[in-house]
Amino acid sequence: MFTLIKKENKARRGRFETVHGVIETPVFMNVGTCAAIKGGVSTMDLRDLKCQVELSNTYHLHLRPGDKLIHEMGGIHKFFNWDKPVLTDSGGFQVFSLAQLRKITEEGVRFASHIDGKRIFMGPEESMQIQSNLASTIAMAFDECIENPAPYNYVKQSCDRTYRWLERCKKELERLNSLPETINKNQMLFGINQGSTYSDLRIEHMCKIAELDLQGYAIGGLAVGESAEEMYETISAVEPYMPENKPRYLMGVGTPQNIIEAVHLGIDFFDCVMPSRNARHGNVFTWHGKVNIMNEKYMNDPRPIDENCGCPACRNYSRAYIRHLIKAKEALGMRLAVLHNLYFYNELMEKIREALDNDCYEEFYNRYKDALAERSVQ
Repeated sequence: MFTLIKKENKARRGRFETVHGVIETPVFMNVGTCAAIKGGVSTMDLRDLKCQVELSNTYHLHLRPGDKLIHEMGGIHKFFNWDKPVLTDSGGFQVFSLAQLRKITEEGVRFASHIDGKRIFMGPEESMQIQSNLASTIAMAFDECIENPAPYNYVKQSCDRTYRWLERCKKELERLNSLPETINKNQMLFGINQGSTYSDLRIEHMCKIAELDLQGYAIGGLAVGESAEEMYETISAVEPYMPENKPRYLMGVGTPQNIIEAVHLGIDFFDCVMPSRNARHGNVFTWHGKVNIMNEKYMNDPRPIDENCGCPACRNYSRAYIRHLIKAKEALGMRLAVLHNLYFYNELMEKIREALDNDCYEEFYNRYKDALAERSVQ
């Protein structure tokens, strides 16, 4: 399923074949939590933005409209008209984000819905059943994400429980894939490495889950309180123990600078809400650095957000117009900014792949690793 085409130091150029199409890696997955990108972006738009993989949220889709309804509609691909790969997270991150509304046991997690307070139980089997109903291309294992820093003994106990949950996820998904009513009988399972910022626990957990021979592996529990340097150190510690012939996914990361650095450390898959979330507040990314389009100096600026960008916003509208729309709280302003940021992220990954294809990623890395994080002066 995954072909490692070439390497430049630790950076990897790969190709991942799925039932819903081929994914060229490294890749950024565009986050559509409730089966839509926030900011009024449709799957038809995603095709024009060079998106390869859409990511949706198991927990949120379970609450509404309901995974059984999506199953009745033919699965998530038919539901939102998308014929390329979809990855669904497991609901495990809600174990972290809904800390005040949960109770964790060996069986799973009891939640209070953030919508209406209704009590919900989700364990490994339930998460796999929901994701099977959604019929995504890739299902993520159910895990516990821990805030950093966390006590060593608790992290160790959590890692052990997450491993036991992973064994149950694998068994349940194999059962579900064999059922006649299952829409995607080729649904794949990615395991998630945990261990906070403790290198020994990260390595021990990675070695254990690698033995289960899953279709891919993720590093979870980062970008949740630790510094960027701690994140990079954790990736560096775990990477040598990740199977080389399987995709490697860094969950919830991140900035363009984070992505360039993590590719340099051997990561293949990324996702983050940052491009859409930042765009909705007027913060956009360019090849000259970050731009806050709400700045007064752009009030009468006739230039596009980025003169080197081919996105729909930059091809047709000025900074002055987009700034006006966002200031006036017109939905079109947010939409144009989100279109730009998603296009930028997908083009960033395209240029990273081109650099790897041409054996010049080190040059690309040194040129952009800091430059893209700076505030643009243009």
